[in-house]
Amino acid sequence: MAYDYDVLVIGMGPAGMAVAAMAAEMGLKVCAIESHRLGGECMNVGCIPSKALLRMAKTRHVVHKLNRMELESVPPPSVRDPFGRIQADIRYINDNKTTRMFAKVDLILQQGKARFVDPHTVVVGDGAGTPGERRISARRIFIATGTQPAIPPFPGIDQVEVLTNNNLFSLDRVPESLVVLGGGAIACEMAQAFARLGSRCTMIIRGPHLLRGVDADAVALLEKTFAAESIEILNQRTIQQILPHEGGVKVLTEEGEAIVAEKLLVATGRRLDFSDLALEKAGVKYTDQGITVNRYLQTSQKHIFAVGDCNGYAMYSHAAMHQGMIAIANCVLPHPFKQDFRKFVVPWTIFTEPQISHVGPSAAELQARGIAYETVQVKYEDYGAAIAEAVDVGFVKVLTNATGRLFAATVVGEGSGEMVNEWGLAIQKGLRMYDLLFLQHSFPSMAFLNKRIAETWMMKRMQVSWIKSMAGTLFRLF
Repeated sequence: MAYDYDVLVIGMGPAGMAVAAMAAEMGLKVCAIESHRLGGECMNVGCIPSKALLRMAKTRHVVHKLNRMELESVPPPSVRDPFGRIQADIRYINDNKTTRMFAKVDLILQQGKARFVDPHTVVVGDGAGTPGERRISARRIFIATGTQPAIPPFPGIDQVEVLTNNNLFSLDRVPESLVVLGGGAIACEMAQAFARLGSRCTMIIRGPHLLRGVDADAVALLEKTFAAESIEILNQRTIQQILPHEGGVKVLTEEGEAIVAEKLLVATGRRLDFSDLALEKAGVKYTDQGITVNRYLQTSQKHIFAVGDCNGYAMYSHAAMHQGMIAIANCVLPHPFKQDFRKFVVPWTIFTEPQISHVGPSAAELQARGIAYETVQVKYEDYGAAIAEAVDVGFVKVLTNATGRLFAATVVGEGSGEMVNEWGLAIQKGLRMYDLLFLQHSFPSMAFLNKRIAETWMMKRMQVSWIKSMAGTLFRLF
């Protein structure tokens, strides 16, 4: 059978872009469909604009702090049109950087959503069967459709304006007050960003703490920081009703509070929706947790792959890019060399201040698996460079064992998003503590704290009597 293309990509977020760019460089004929904007959620309404806003907020926060050190009372500096600046930067990146990467790809942008008509064919259009619809066939198809914000059916929520990451960065100004529903990464990042930009922020969460499942010491440190920055956290609350209120919103809780704010941000998770794809017509199996894939990222139809958030495995942009790379590589590698995407570690970072990063299983997961481990921890406040640079809040914590096997690492503090990658590589390659001990680290970088972990582990080994005795004997012998 003759196909229109070698490769068809549905969705041009991080996963789809990785597939399309690599396949085109391989000399394959590639078509990519994106119903919205090139770059997907990450570029346009996710990772990139949120980090830009956090940077602006941090700059304002630091300047205000320095001013207060010199003067008794100064008003906080203003940030002129933060959202306009973000949108301008995104347009520049898309027009001058991202689009160039796909000069060899046939791009179908903003012409409607793709839906399957058979296992090798999709149509693109408005879904009404109009003459403008386009029919496309391909030898291999990659689904990379991502996720959307989940909005719980709180009573009255349909009667008020709701902000999610999809429209948050299109505001015309920073609101005077903001109530945030949710306590995950997006909720925490945006609560701190808006608070530092001048909003009065209140977070409402169901659980006892922010960031469920994250290291307890890291969470405690972040909650302490939020309290110092006047971010109110109402934990273990249940939403009773949401009402319009004098140009804003009022959130009622079953515990008796009435929280009034100018804007409402809902950051309570992500949802999957495959209804537009008509996966049944392609014979692709899926569940509420995502499209079912094997270790090579193939769906129930071996020529169709599902990469990124849509398979529900790891909902991070970098994981999506990685899966895209693995999937297209598996199309050209003979069977013994195909890559199991599940064998690669997935580090992650929450870009609050302090930053929180982690790679590997949690302590609870190791305990459940019956794996013996020990914890090695060093603090930023004990490192001269961190003190001198006024970034002495945080710690590095590593789960290891007596032989130096590395299980997991948590890095909290300045530069943690960079530092955690070293631990990710070490865990993935099966390195041990002594490998990091004998790796020279640039000084006085924050990553030198990673080396301090290895030194601390080694010093603990020296406290074992037989090791100490053997070392003394060998020293005298040689």
